Amino acid sequence: MFTRTKMAALGAVAVLALAACGSDDGEVADVEPGEFPEGSTMAALADAGEITIGTKFDQPLFGLVAPDGTPEGFDVEIGRIIAAELGIPEDGIEWTETVSANREQFVEDGTVDIVVATYTINDERKERISFAGPYYNAGQALMTLADNDEIQGPDDLAGKRVCSVEGSTPAANIEENYPDAQLELFASYTDCLEPLRNGQVDVVTTDNVILAGYVAEDDAFQVVGEPFTEEPYGIGLARDDTEFRMWINDLLEEAFDDGRWLDAWNETAGTVLPEPEVPMVDRYEVE
Repeated sequence: MFTRTKMAALGAVAVLALAACGSDDGEVADVEPGEFPEGSTMAALADAGEITIGTKFDQPLFGLVAPDGTPEGFDVEIGRIIAAELGIPEDGIEWTETVSANREQFVEDGTVDIVVATYTINDERKERISFAGPYYNAGQALMTLADNDEIQGPDDLAGKRVCSVEGSTPAANIEENYPDAQLELFASYTDCLEPLRNGQVDVVTTDNVILAGYVAEDDAFQVVGEPFTEEPYGIGLARDDTEFRMWINDLLEEAFDDGRWLDAWNETAGTVLPEPEVPMVDRYEVE
C-alpha cells in the first residue's frame, strides 16, 4: 500500500523489469524500466510490484469471497486487469473489503490505492475522489420475496419497509424521491437478506446486477420491474491524480477493444446476466 510520500520517494527510482507473459489474455505484462512517467503512481506501484485494491466481499457476480479466502467476480477481474498492466502478479494484490460507507474515506486516507466495488460515479463523490471509467452501466432495481406480487416498481413503495445500505446511491434515491417509503439502512446488502426472508422488510433495493446475484443464489427472491436509475460504475482513486486516472481510462478502452473486458464479464457476471453494452469512459476535468 502506498501513501503519497512513499510514491514520491519511489518515483525517483527507475521501474524494475518484472518477468511475465503478455497481457492479451489477462496475464501479467512485461514492464520495462522507465515505461511509466517518473514520479507517477503507475511507476511507484510497478516498482514495488504490489497494489491494494478495495472491493466488496459480499456481492455475488461482482465481489464475493471464495472458499479459499480470495474475492471473485467482475469487479475483481477489472482490478486484476489493472494490476496485470502494471506488471503486478496475483500475489502482489492485497484485497481490502470496502463497503458503501467507507469507500471515499479509504481512498482519501491511503488505505487502498484504488476501489473497484460496484461504485457509482456521481458529482457528490467527485468532490472527494476521482473516478476512472465507467467500466459498466447498472441501474437501481427492487428485490422482493418470490411470492410477493404487491411491489412491481418504485411507485409501489409508499408505506413499505425498504432495506438498503448506508452511504449508497440507491438509499439516497429512495430517501429523496420516495419519502413515503420506510427506509431501513444496514452496513451491507447481505444484512438485508434475512430481514427480507423473515418479513422484517418488504423489499431490498440496490443495483440490478447486485440483486441478480442474490436471486441466482436463492430462488426465494425475485427482482421486480425494470431498473429506474442509471448507475455508471467507476474505479475510485485519489482526487488529484489525473495522470493515474487517464492511464486507467486508456487501459479500459484497450480492454474493451481487445476482449479482456468481455472475457472478464463472461467468466463472472456473464454466467447469469446478458452481455452488456460497452460503456464510454468519461474524461472529465477535476474542478
